[in-house]
Amino acid sequence: MSSQVRLRLLPSARCLFDQPVQVKVEGLRSSQVVTMRARSMDEKGVVFSSSATYRADGSGKVDLLRDPSLSGSYVGVEPMGLLWSLKADALHKYFFKNNALQPHVVKFSVHEEDREDRMLAEVTNERLLIGNGVSRVPVKGRNFQGVLFTPSGDGPFPAVLDLSTFASEKRASLLSNKGFVVLAVPVYSDHPDNVKQTNLDHFKEAVDFLQQQPKVGSKGVGIVSQSKGGEIALSLAAFVPGVEATVWINGCSAVSLVPLYYENQQIIPPLLFDTNKMIHTESGASIIKYGLGNPLAEKNKGSLVPIEQAKGRFLFVAAEDDLSLDIKACMDQMVERLKHHGKENFETVRYPGAGHLMEPPYSPYCPSSFSGVISYVVLWGGEARAHAAAEVHLWSKMQEFFRTHLSCDAAQTKPKL
Repeated sequence: MSSQVRLRLLPSARCLFDQPVQVKVEGLRSSQVVTMRARSMDEKGVVFSSSATYRADGSGKVDLLRDPSLSGSYVGVEPMGLLWSLKADALHKYFFKNNALQPHVVKFSVHEEDREDRMLAEVTNERLLIGNGVSRVPVKGRNFQGVLFTPSGDGPFPAVLDLSTFASEKRASLLSNKGFVVLAVPVYSDHPDNVKQTNLDHFKEAVDFLQQQPKVGSKGVGIVSQSKGGEIALSLAAFVPGVEATVWINGCSAVSLVPLYYENQQIIPPLLFDTNKMIHTESGASIIKYGLGNPLAEKNKGSLVPIEQAKGRFLFVAAEDDLSLDIKACMDQMVERLKHHGKENFETVRYPGAGHLMEPPYSPYCPSSFSGVISYVVLWGGEARAHAAAEVHLWSKMQEFFRTHLSCDAAQTKPKL
C-alpha cells in the first residue's frame, strides 16, 4: 500500500445501514486513473464484490459524491454505487443479511488501474442494523413468532408490524432506529410446501401483542409488507380492527396459493400457481409473472381481498419492472375497487425500472435468486440504478406515511408491566 494515499469514509467509517457515506481518496497523482473496489461477505459465506474506475482531479483527489465512474459495475456519478452494485461471482445470489445484531461489513479499497494486486489504500465500513439503545427481543406467542424492536426512551412510539415472506430483521431493526416499535413476523415459519392454509388469527395475535407493548402510543398499528406478506397485510386491514396504516409493496391484491382462514372458517379461496406458465430463460432463472391465476378474471374475483372494508389508510407501492407478478394490474385493481366504493383512503407510488425485491437503501441489488415459495430460481426484474434510487425514495416515503397516520398520544401509553 502507498503511504501517501488516503481512503476516507465521511462522516464516519461506522454508520447505520441506511446512511450514505462519502467515499474520498487523497494523495494520488494528478489525473491518475484508479480502480475503486468494495467487497463483503453475507451470512451464508458468499462473497459479493463491485468495482469502478475513476480519474483523480488535478490535485490527486477522487470524491464519489462528485466524480463519475468511467467504467466497471456502474458508470456516472453514483456516490453509493459500490454498495448497491455488489454482486457474487456466481449467478442468482441474494445477499443474505437478516440478523440485526451483526453489522454489514464492507471493505473499500483503491488500486492502481486494473491491478487488483496493487492496492494503494483500504478502509472498512461497518454498517449497523441496530442503533444505540434499541432493544431486540425474540418473542413467541401462541400462534406466531417474531422479533420485537423497541427504541430507547420512554416514548410514546408508533407501532408497526413488519410482514416479510421469510424471517428477516433488517427492515424492522432499521425502522425501529427511526422511532418505531416494530415487530418482525414472517409469513412462513415452516416450509411453504407444508403450509395448507393461512390463518389470519395468527397475525391478529401479533397485532394485539404489538398494541399491548408499554411504549406504544399510537391508537392503532401500521403494517409494512412485501410480496406474499402483502395479501396478509390487506386482509388484516380489511378484517382486523386497529390497523391504521398499511404499506403494501409488490404484493398481490388477492389471496394466493393457499386459502385464508379466520375464526375457524375459510373466508377467501386462493389463486393457484401454474408452473406450466413459467417462462424459462437461458440464465437458468424463470419469469413467474404469468404463473399465478389472473386476479381480474371473473372466475377469480372471489379471491380478491375486500379492502373496501378497511378503516385505515393504504400506501400502495408498485415496482413497474417486477417480473414475479403483474404488480401494476394488482395496484390498479385495488385503486379502482376503493374508488368504486367511494373510498379515498389510499395513495400510490410507482417506480419505473424497479424490480420485486425492494429493500432498505444501499442493499446489494438482486436481479435473480432462488424463491423459497415456489422452489425455483426466478428473475425479479429491475435495472440496478433505477432500483437503488427507488429504494432510497421509498424508505423516506414509508416513514413519512407512518408518521402522518400513526399519531401518538402520551395518554395512550400503557402502564409498565
